Amino acid sequence: MTTPQDFRLTYSTMFDPPSALHERFDAAIETIRTQLGRDHPMVIGGQDRSTGEWFEVRSPIDRDWLLGRFPKGSSADVRCAVAAAAKAFPAWAATPVAGRIALLRRAADLIEERVYEISAAVALEIGKNRMESLGEVQETAELVRWYCDQMEANEGFVRELPGDPLTGFVSHNRTQLRPYGVWAVIAPFNFPFALAGGPIGSALVCGNTVVFKVASVAAWSGALLMAAFRDAGLPAGTLSMITGDGATVGNALITDPGIAGVTFTGSYEVGMGIVRSFAAGRWPRPCIAEMGGKNATIVSRHADLERAAVGIMRSAFGLQGQKCSACSRVYVERAVAGELRERLIALTKAIAIGDPTDRGNWMGPVIGAATVARYLAAVTELRAHGQILTGGERLGGEPYERGYFIAPTVATAPADHRLWQDELFAPLVLVDEIDSVDAGIARANASDYGLTAGFYGAREEIANFLARIEVGVTYVNRPQGATTGAWPGYQPFGGWKASGTTGKSIGSLWYLPLYLREQSQTIVD
Repeated sequence: MTTPQDFRLTYSTMFDPPSALHERFDAAIETIRTQLGRDHPMVIGGQDRSTGEWFEVRSPIDRDWLLGRFPKGSSADVRCAVAAAAKAFPAWAATPVAGRIALLRRAADLIEERVYEISAAVALEIGKNRMESLGEVQETAELVRWYCDQMEANEGFVRELPGDPLTGFVSHNRTQLRPYGVWAVIAPFNFPFALAGGPIGSALVCGNTVVFKVASVAAWSGALLMAAFRDAGLPAGTLSMITGDGATVGNALITDPGIAGVTFTGSYEVGMGIVRSFAAGRWPRPCIAEMGGKNATIVSRHADLERAAVGIMRSAFGLQGQKCSACSRVYVERAVAGELRERLIALTKAIAIGDPTDRGNWMGPVIGAATVARYLAAVTELRAHGQILTGGERLGGEPYERGYFIAPTVATAPADHRLWQDELFAPLVLVDEIDSVDAGIARANASDYGLTAGFYGAREEIANFLARIEVGVTYVNRPQGATTGAWPGYQPFGGWKASGTTGKSIGSLWYLPLYLREQSQTIVD
């Protein structure tokens, strides 16, 4: 389908937007502002559910903007949602694959039909600029469609096998991938639509039912996503949404014995806690966990430095550095280090910061006070044991004083400083000089994380980089982003080592089987 402007939002559109895109987004912002402050119930077993206790979601752009109120869910609400999903599972699993695909493609169509209004809400709630908000919401529709296409292309993951060579008998053998049961999806704040909608679509198209928990600061995005799936006509109980804090609702969800599997995106500490919990039960249960990154870019003396600086800037400061794929480390060969730093500093100083729903602003606020405090603590360390090359401050006065705005920061630090290893999730990138590309690869690999990495250099250097770098996603000579940016069917996205548990990637050819288990079937006549 196409949008009303007769163009489709794609990854390329994000870098060359037509004027109609901006006109439609501006209109959507005006519409969505009329919906601020409403109450949004949970959805459990196909029914709206409130608890009598509410929490508020306010915009990080301006804390005076009340976006909505949401129920404080309880462990009892989780039990009800899991029970509803368990009740709905047999019928949903028995639904022909074509029927499941048709409903989910309808959900994807509804997301695309509502892309501008949903993106406006995401921008207000998360602080993303309009292009990143539009990109995420459209990507969600494409992820759901991709998984439907993969299920269709693999014919439901059923394969006939040769019969046993038994004299006097006829043996019919086949292998079939079958759903697990009730699947939990726990989404992060930074991609509340794509990293919820993608896993939900995967689990559902495979025949699982889903209980979905969104990050509390992104509960409005979760409600809008839930509405699209619900309006597509999913049977009651097939998908439920619960809201509330992680310590109560999240913990109850992952410890509920009725949960057969989970997809989690968030911190290493929480992710590994879920992994250990799922391995310690009566039997191991699948845990698809994406747990962050400390992503490096290596710049060779042969690199196009303009391209490298632009790509690093976009990946370091897009979404204010709050991406698991953000570029937070740069290793540049000594011969070109000075020039690269100058280019990167100039680009960073030129970033327009402010309300990200305004077309002229590229960088918005971080999500909250805890991020500001973490960033300022890092800046204090770097002033004492390193050097701030640009940035390093919280922005005050109009129009920043009622939001969480901080300056994009380029810095350097000793090689043993903790910030080369710790994920900061803030707009700060460290730059260091190296003697060779091989030295840069070694520094990049000296991390527990292994999500993304970038390289800028000569063609003859590329094979060595790709062969030796220990990450799941690589980008070479890419100005659109040194370490960030993936689109379904084009760039699968997933990490190695501490960045992920499966070694398989979102939006890849190999992702759907993670939501299925194999059954070998032999029937003898």
